[in-house]
Amino acid sequence: MRPSASLASVAALAVATVLLTACAASVSLDEPIEARVWRLTSLGLQPVRLPSGGADPQRDPQVQFDGTRVSGSGGCNRLTGEYRRTGHDLKIGPLAATRMACTDPDRGAVETGFVGALQATTGYALVGSQLTLLDAGGRTLAVLEGR
Repeated sequence: MRPSASLASVAALAVATVLLTACAASVSLDEPIEARVWRLTSLGLQPVRLPSGGADPQRDPQVQFDGTRVSGSGGCNRLTGEYRRTGHDLKIGPLAATRMACTDPDRGAVETGFVGALQATTGYALVGSQLTLLDAGGRTLAVLEGR
């Protein structure tokens, strides 16, 4: 083997290692999505104003993953269902919800969007304390902040 070919191979391997390490540092597969409460911060790319202004976290749109179960609040109603996670694939649902009247139209609209985003999720990205739910095309459905 020529010395220049060997040097080029080593350089290519070093560059690939650096790139893979950089990617691994930004998106985690090892960090569990369980053990946190995930509060909704945006639907699609639009920020969401928390209906309670953060004063009543139990009423804000949020979910928690535990084993194979997901539970939380849409903002008006309690949610529960199943989820399945494999690598970056995430399938949520079907979901069941209580049927309480939502007297605040803004809260109701956020809940409808949030439940729709949860049920349309096919993948996710986890960067630090931010969980991004993705559709089949890789588009952002919702962004949640872990607490």
